[in-house]
Amino acid sequence: MKITIVGTGYVGLVTGTCFAEVGIDVTCVDIDKLKIENLQKGISPIFEPGLDPMIERNVSKGRLHFTTDLASCIDGTDVIFSAVGTPPDEDGSADLQYVLDVARTVGKNMNNYILIVTKSTVPVGTAKKVRNAIQEELDKRGLKIEFDVASNPEFLKEGDAINDFLKPDRIVVGVESEKAETLIKSLYKPFTLNGHPIIIMDVPSAEMTKYAANSMLATKISFMNDIANLCEIMGADVNMVRKGIGSDSRIGTKFIYPGIGYGGSCFPKDVKALIKTADQNGYSMRVLKAVEFVNDDQKSVLFNKLNAYYKGDLKGRTIAMWGLSFKPQTDDMREAPSLVLIKKLLDAGCKVKAYDPVAMHEAQRKLGDTIEYSKDTYDTLVDADAMMLVTEWTEFRFPNWKVVKKLLKKPVIFDGRNIFDSKEMEENGFEYYCLGIRNTK
Repeated sequence: MKITIVGTGYVGLVTGTCFAEVGIDVTCVDIDKLKIENLQKGISPIFEPGLDPMIERNVSKGRLHFTTDLASCIDGTDVIFSAVGTPPDEDGSADLQYVLDVARTVGKNMNNYILIVTKSTVPVGTAKKVRNAIQEELDKRGLKIEFDVASNPEFLKEGDAINDFLKPDRIVVGVESEKAETLIKSLYKPFTLNGHPIIIMDVPSAEMTKYAANSMLATKISFMNDIANLCEIMGADVNMVRKGIGSDSRIGTKFIYPGIGYGGSCFPKDVKALIKTADQNGYSMRVLKAVEFVNDDQKSVLFNKLNAYYKGDLKGRTIAMWGLSFKPQTDDMREAPSLVLIKKLLDAGCKVKAYDPVAMHEAQRKLGDTIEYSKDTYDTLVDADAMMLVTEWTEFRFPNWKVVKKLLKKPVIFDGRNIFDSKEMEENGFEYYCLGIRNTK
């Protein structure tokens, strides 16, 4: 079987590489010539644990190929996965221009049956637009060629994407015909041999499933952040509350940790898109609108704590920041809380010194020379008035507190992820501010 993956972003590259890993002949396509040239040399455009050696291995074995020419790949391809970007328009709706460009190219060049699978996160009804775009091009050519359109949303976690693809919780596929169902089941058979389920449904339901899943997880995050803020006011401990509710099997322990808001390429974009889809169809997603509001507000919580601590006197102060990426195990800074926090600190007249294990290059691309980039965690602390923990990287969990205290001008810590123990911090002589626990000082 031969498949083509269009788009070598996070989803497309992981998908193509993992299919190649199980022996399928895969060609990945992208219009970015430099990106393709680098991939042909084994240089990945993204940071994802385990991905680079897997790319190199499959390129060397001749199973994974890269090109900028989609038209040349279509003949002889059984399945085409469209994994191009769907960036949000100004009104929050998903921009489908790249998805439809792929569809038109397929329609202009196909000469035999092909299954076209939308891997990108797209609004309900996109498959119909894809089908129409392909059919229009076939009509222009005066050809009658059978094809199917399917939806196969991805559920990959950045930082653990390889494991998620090879050992999926579930594989969701929306199909229009038995032929498409048979083909997709054959393609995914290597990943379902150990009992991982493939769930077949209609195409609109598959398109909706992706948005519903991400929106549900975003809702859990915003709900817990709202509870954390109330805990501080009422004198409760959100860490105890989290354990109490997490023991309920109906709730579970995942996505109920308080923090400074969600970010990344999926949650913010997908919540906005689902809200917009509902608005366009005369319905208001009232819960999701509140989720978005809470999340936007939560990204300012750590700044507000710092501002209150210094009673609004922030001009000229130096703030050390540990972590820049929106979550650990990735260099992704899209919609990262750190960006909101840095802007507020700079606007208040602060100097920001930051360190992140992998996101420094991405931070420099986004922020330029507006902040100082430190060589390690301790370098950020030199002459800093306070330290802020922004991303919960493992290497930040057990610092040498004696060194930290010695380097800081004042031993005050603002923990945006609640990874430190408040009693231990007090014993080490720190003023410690986290989320969901009232500070009595």
